[in-house]
Amino acid sequence: MQFRHIAGHAARAATLAGWTLPVLLALFSPAWGADDCVGHARLWGAPGSAINLRVDNDLFGGSAQDQGYSNGLQLSLVTPDLTDYRRDPCLPGGMRRFNGALGWLQPDGDGQRNMVFSLAHAIFTPNDPLPATLIEDDRPYAAILAAGVSYNLRRGDELRTNYARLGVVGPAALGRQVQDSAHHWLGSKRFYGWRNQLRNEPVLQFGHERLQRRMLLAPQEDGSGLASDLIVHWGAAVGNLSTHANTGLEWRLGWRLPDDFGSAPLRPAGESAAPGAGRTHSAGTVDGHFFVVASGRWVLRDITLDGNTFRSSHHVDRRPWVADIGYGFVVNRGHWKFAFARYQRSREFSGQRERPVYGSFSISRRF
Repeated sequence: MQFRHIAGHAARAATLAGWTLPVLLALFSPAWGADDCVGHARLWGAPGSAINLRVDNDLFGGSAQDQGYSNGLQLSLVTPDLTDYRRDPCLPGGMRRFNGALGWLQPDGDGQRNMVFSLAHAIFTPNDPLPATLIEDDRPYAAILAAGVSYNLRRGDELRTNYARLGVVGPAALGRQVQDSAHHWLGSKRFYGWRNQLRNEPVLQFGHERLQRRMLLAPQEDGSGLASDLIVHWGAAVGNLSTHANTGLEWRLGWRLPDDFGSAPLRPAGESAAPGAGRTHSAGTVDGHFFVVASGRWVLRDITLDGNTFRSSHHVDRRPWVADIGYGFVVNRGHWKFAFARYQRSREFSGQRERPVYGSFSISRRF
């Protein structure tokens, strides 16, 4: 019987993956690209394209926590600069039609533009792993599997991003199976309350974010030397996944700062690599910088705290204001980028025992 349940969950997750992966693979397949594609013969591996892998875990926070936002994994694929979302000859016909259907989501106006596709998995757990019964005064068990697309438009030192996320929360996201496998491999304690997780529910979210960058200490003309900048961001999102407004800033200091709009990956549009940010660091040399980020959100809904939207489920008394403070460093070597960050978050619901602390590690390859 248990095998049937697992098989059923796997089938539902495979349905979402079956919708998502062909889009991701098609976008970056070497077969993509037309003969009239200017500058390169294919989208995958073209100058300016990139692939990013990010792992989040509360154990990276160094506070012996294993609760709240327990673990996250995200794969992102970044296109090179595009002449147009719907008519660029480097986009295959299927993607041009896909973008045509989402024309209302794309930023208008002149500027540099690109797209980011992502596939993400996230796990949320209460503080105590042992009770198999419902823990009424702590957050629900929840897992989310979602695909996303972002449209970016850059004008000088300003970036506008519109994004959409579609996925599922509940057993179909395979949170228990993923966590049990990871904890078995790591020799960590098992969580026994997954039978109380949120029910299966499709999740959808649309968001908009704007970012502005200001140089505080300009580098040399060739981009080398010590430099510092400040990035301010604000935006909002709506959907049953999460509905909120957000704002914040990020300060960076280091050598050969990247030509982009921030290094902190956990901002709502944090994976939306800016168009034109294709500067490659010299092979054999190592450059890097430090960053500090602070952000706040006014939250109207969070499915991982408020529970299922269309049916009764466990939930907690969510706090409307949430703040994050983070710091970290980035190391660049040639086409590769490595980043580590540590975040501290204010309490998200009434009665939460500890302030969440978690870390994030990411690796990127730019072409």
